Amino acid sequence: MANWVGQAWDRIEDLRLLTGRGRFVADLTAPGLVSVAFVRSPHAHAAINRVDLEPARRTPGVVAAFSGADLAPHIALGVTEQPPLALQAVHYVGEPVAVVVAEDRYAAEDGVEAVAVDWTPLPVVTDVRVALAEGAPTVVAGRPNLIAERRIGYGDVAAQFARAAVVVQERLVIHRATAQPLETRGVMAIPDPDGSGVTVWTTTQSPHELRRSLARSLRLSEDKVRVRTPDVGGSFGVKNRLYPEEVVVAWLAMRLVRPVRWIEDRLEHFAATQHEREQVHEVELAADAEGRLLALRDRFVVDNGAYVRGGVTVMQRTAMTIPGPYRLPALEAVGRLVRTHKTPIGPYRGAGRPQGCFVMERMMDRLAEAVGQDRAEVRRRNLIPPDAFPYATGIESPERVVYDSGDFPAVLEEALALAGWDQAAARIEAARQEGRWIGIGLAMNVEDTGGGGYEGARVRVDGNGEVTVYSGAVAQGQGHETAFAQVAAEVLDLPPERIRVALGDTDDIPLGIGTFGSRATTLAGNAVRESAIAVRRQIVEWAARLLEADPEDVVWEGGAAYVRGVPERRISLEAIAARANPLTPIPMGPEGPLPLGLEATTYFQSAPTYSSGCHACWVEVDPRTGQVRVLDYVVVHDCGRMLNPKLVEGQIYGGVLFGLSTVLLEELRYGEDGQLLTTTFLDYPLPTTTEMPPLRIAHRETPSPRNPLGIKGAGESGTIPALAALTAAVEDALKPFGVHLTELPLTPERLLQALAQSQSRP
Repeated sequence: MANWVGQAWDRIEDLRLLTGRGRFVADLTAPGLVSVAFVRSPHAHAAINRVDLEPARRTPGVVAAFSGADLAPHIALGVTEQPPLALQAVHYVGEPVAVVVAEDRYAAEDGVEAVAVDWTPLPVVTDVRVALAEGAPTVVAGRPNLIAERRIGYGDVAAQFARAAVVVQERLVIHRATAQPLETRGVMAIPDPDGSGVTVWTTTQSPHELRRSLARSLRLSEDKVRVRTPDVGGSFGVKNRLYPEEVVVAWLAMRLVRPVRWIEDRLEHFAATQHEREQVHEVELAADAEGRLLALRDRFVVDNGAYVRGGVTVMQRTAMTIPGPYRLPALEAVGRLVRTHKTPIGPYRGAGRPQGCFVMERMMDRLAEAVGQDRAEVRRRNLIPPDAFPYATGIESPERVVYDSGDFPAVLEEALALAGWDQAAARIEAARQEGRWIGIGLAMNVEDTGGGGYEGARVRVDGNGEVTVYSGAVAQGQGHETAFAQVAAEVLDLPPERIRVALGDTDDIPLGIGTFGSRATTLAGNAVRESAIAVRRQIVEWAARLLEADPEDVVWEGGAAYVRGVPERRISLEAIAARANPLTPIPMGPEGPLPLGLEATTYFQSAPTYSSGCHACWVEVDPRTGQVRVLDYVVVHDCGRMLNPKLVEGQIYGGVLFGLSTVLLEELRYGEDGQLLTTTFLDYPLPTTTEMPPLRIAHRETPSPRNPLGIKGAGESGTIPALAALTAAVEDALKPFGVHLTELPLTPERLLQALAQSQSRP
């Protein structure tokens, strides 16, 4: 086999995307295409008394207009908590109430302006403490404000606290934020000519899951719904749930028997696409006098917003992430998921894990202070050693957490060396003599990757010898086309450019789950490998029949087969594929004909794999302005065997910038009336190239024993420790001021407030 896996192969998809030849939903068209705009609630909570659509229907260019009452008889409600269009009441600003269809988007927006809705404002709850209080207003009628309470833990926490020499406590607050992919959400639906089915082009991460949900919503069999995903301009998790707009657009196409398209604008994205992150933790950590961990107790609350979309997953992943790379004898994490009149939350880049890592790593820093140890040393003495794998953390539910492999001490030591940890005190003191306030932060993480069931891949060689890989694991910029091509190319001994990768079409492969949770390369990559092995076996069997040789004597090399020792008796892949094609005569043998075609479909599943890493960063803080500048950022990362180092580094670069933005820039703010106050990039800043810090990455590869390729996920590891590492660095820089940081984000405003409240001055 050629050694393509592990090589820093250039991304196959980039030429198409960078030269403007990508095809996104907004680029798609069809004869008779009409556009959609939604009437959205201006209230966080209000009763809908009447929706008058007649003025909209009379608007020039408008084709049709519908309310929730019009839609409800035709849609299976209850597939999700949220109805596609609100019925009796709305529960967050931006909830869709009605839809207008027009010949173009401009006319559709005019129609939206003409719709008259009679509202009765109702009490608004934006604080989880209010939502949980006795006698609190009900956020959603007929549903409890407390959605779920989960306890995740193990060991005798009470006994461990009783024997502790040191107990540290903290209240940690993580703010609400959201992903902002370059491409917003979009849907185009094309009905079957007879109106009995529909093809939906959409920006989803999970086409097969969406097909199931749409079929249930539209009361259709799954074979009547085809979901296709074109190029997707980023997602980060927020395009991984069934949204109301997808149901409405698909229904409209079937109702009107013409193609229908909706493209989300940025204001809609802020208000209607799922949020995440917002949590409050009350944490206690117990240790012995030497700083060895005994137990951690965490009571935390997650602000879910109005409807359940993916909040339970976020809450559970937060708790499961807390132990990190440390021996923690006992854990009790109790999470409560609470409704408020805000946009619903769901997983995005990290899916609760950054919060769990933030809790553990900040408490490790507090423990170091309490026992008078260096922050690195308190971590050293608690790390799981490499000879302890597979390591069972003790967590058994919602799934058993057993780390597969890793070398946490080596990761830590390499990060410390790269960051110059041992020289940090001298460097900080020298800077202070110059009137500069710098500091260093440190955070470690372990991330479960490659979970969530199975993923499939179909490898097919057509009659012309062209090789195509199909999978339900779709791409949103990660480089799946390149990674899957490399895997198939290595098995088939072909250059990667000879492999075409087709993703995101439910007609191409029967089953799939999708791309999320750092799972695609681990599951789909191994499925590609298994399918390619099966196809290679078929190729050799056909070659043996055509060369009149035993399969054991056939050598497959560089896209051709020959008989061992007789290289001149050679037959190309194209020739083999032509004979395997059903349209050609079948060569018979004593054992009968070979199976027709060169094709195999495999579904691969395994227990989760666990990536790990350590982040260390230097920052400078200006105490006069509260501005933070990241001077240096070090990542040591272990994602098992790397399929393509360039792809891994691209994921880490993006992940670190994502985390930096969360800590220093982004914050979704709501007023007491439930109005979202941050709805443009003027008040919700995102980082640019000028904010990207100098980033140095080192890789360690401890292959996973849980899959043949030995790989683990890498898509979220750049983000998960970043929140804790950056916070620790800023706090270290401001240590002479007595600043104690417990709440994110670290905006200039918040840092200036912390400085004003501090009791000491340098």
